[in-house]
Amino acid sequence: MVVKVLFFGVLKDLTGLSEEMVEIAPATTLGGLLDRYAERFETLKAARPSILLARNREFSNPDTPLTDQDEIAFLPPVSGGSTPSDMMGEKAGFVSFVEDESGSLFALTRQPIESQAWGRALQRGEDGAVIVFEGIVRNNTKGRPTRYLEYECYEPMALDGLARIGREIAAERAIGRIALIHRLGRLEIGETSVAVIVTAAHRKPAFEAALEGIDRLKREVPIWKKEFFEDGAVWVEGEWDDKLPGRAKTS
Repeated sequence: MVVKVLFFGVLKDLTGLSEEMVEIAPATTLGGLLDRYAERFETLKAARPSILLARNREFSNPDTPLTDQDEIAFLPPVSGGSTPSDMMGEKAGFVSFVEDESGSLFALTRQPIESQAWGRALQRGEDGAVIVFEGIVRNNTKGRPTRYLEYECYEPMALDGLARIGREIAAERAIGRIALIHRLGRLEIGETSVAVIVTAAHRKPAFEAALEGIDRLKREVPIWKKEFFEDGAVWVEGEWDDKLPGRAKTS
């Protein structure tokens, strides 16, 4: 059997690979495949406890059996007026997006995020509150001057994750629409890296939904951040949500 293996974030640096096709035995499991790479790359062993595993764009447990032509991903810790239809021209700048029938929007983009414009686009007559949260690139980390950031993601799985989080929040809270939009590529100081926009009849559920949205995005969506300084660069490690399946076990 042959499977495609993808590496992201710091794991690309540790292995020197972004992807490769590899032959495996019929009885190979997801965890067994990671063991194989840990033997091949000594640097992966220390990272094992923080790696999540995915098979065909879904978080999967280590004992999941693999089949021919599976797509496997090893995922390091994540980093940390008008209607939406009227703004279709703006969507041309998205790498990919999902728009629900309700008008909620989930997107990845390499263009600047126009948060306030999207807030106006999502707002309806019955909304008494529009909350716009923006994550901004700051100029330092613990006093160490930052030059710029770069974001990358496992695109199809990241978009699915944004949509899943948004839909679950919309189903559980008294809100109207929600948008989760994340920027990819190089970002300069002061630019918006992520926006969470929520409309609702009342302010409390809107505030609560926006906070839940950014908190879950940071822990559940496979998006990674690399921070560049004058004297080097580092991948910024956050922490996966403990409820997610697919955590690699230590051998």
